[in-house]
Amino acid sequence: MFYTYVLFSETDKKFYIGFTKDLKKRVEEHQNGSVPSTAHRRPFMLIYYEACLNESDAIKREKYFKSGFGRRFLRNRVETYLKEFC
Repeated sequence: MFYTYVLFSETDKKFYIGFTKDLKKRVEEHQNGSVPSTAHRRPFMLIYYEACLNESDAIKREKYFKSGFGRRFLRNRVETYLKEFC
């Protein structure tokens, strides 16, 4: 399985969107600062993920989430959570 995931930065209140084969390990890497591009934005909350059967589909979903329509979908999908923290 491959996972497309969305993290919410409690520091800057923005999303980070990525994909991985090992979701648990990747989220831990983000949390402990092992990922240079997100180390300064910690801590994170995993607020959404989807499982895909192959890498290609996970990458396509990641690109969609990074588009305007995809960001709108995510905001609608996690609306209740965002109201509590934003």
